[in-house]
Amino acid sequence: MRRFALIFLCCAGFYFLLFLGFRTLTDVGELRTEYPRVTFDLKTETSSIEIVKKRPVGWVSLGEVSPIASAAIVLSEDWAFWQHNGFDWDQVIDAFQTNLKKGKFARGGSTITQQVIKNVYLSNEKTLIRKAKEAILTMRIERLLSKKRILEIYLNIAELGPGIYGIGQASRYYFQKPPSQLTAKEGAFLAILLPSPKKYSVSFRKKELTRFARSSVRSVLAKLLATKRLSQDEYNLALATPLSFETAFLPPPPAGESEIDEEVIEDNFSGP
Repeated sequence: MRRFALIFLCCAGFYFLLFLGFRTLTDVGELRTEYPRVTFDLKTETSSIEIVKKRPVGWVSLGEVSPIASAAIVLSEDWAFWQHNGFDWDQVIDAFQTNLKKGKFARGGSTITQQVIKNVYLSNEKTLIRKAKEAILTMRIERLLSKKRILEIYLNIAELGPGIYGIGQASRYYFQKPPSQLTAKEGAFLAILLPSPKKYSVSFRKKELTRFARSSVRSVLAKLLATKRLSQDEYNLALATPLSFETAFLPPPPAGESEIDEEVIEDNFSGP
């Protein structure tokens, strides 16, 4: 009953803000035929996005991405993506309760759709006004674009490493192959980068998965198994097959060298 009341209050708040004056926000319908292009400035190490009419160089359609790899990313980032209308209310309520308890924005509950809106149109500031704008634009984009188009945009603008944006660039950087050839385990590795790509790409720099990365990749593969995207034999084979950049069979590092400390992230790897 309490959870239902919180959901009702969140919904009522979003619609209240909508009618207070956010009705003139950006027309997200442009993304049906136009493209968000990410530009990375090497000097300042910052990125920006602009909407362009011509398909950007390196853009990959959803059909050019390995289905098992895209499934790994969706299950990791937004389990209910294909079912919800832009919001995962269970995640929203859990995040609300966590933030209320800690007295700050300690956790997000954003869906893939919300992340597209935030990255393309908004800033990273954690304010109620920004979240309200995000909510309104999320409702709009879910009405105007197909789920496949939203996912395609997400896969092409997601940050997957220092200066690395989009699954096309990431698959070539980490695995020297096009995204159409990505395996389940490679998709799982890309998925675990998403919460903090600069931090979690340490495994690639070290040429072996850290303990945390191994556990996280296994968790994503288990989701693929649980949803029958992988058979038990395929799951076992994926676990046993090292990623192409791993040098796991080389001599271990000298005694005293410890793994880089990494914060444990939530099992659903939800974005901010």
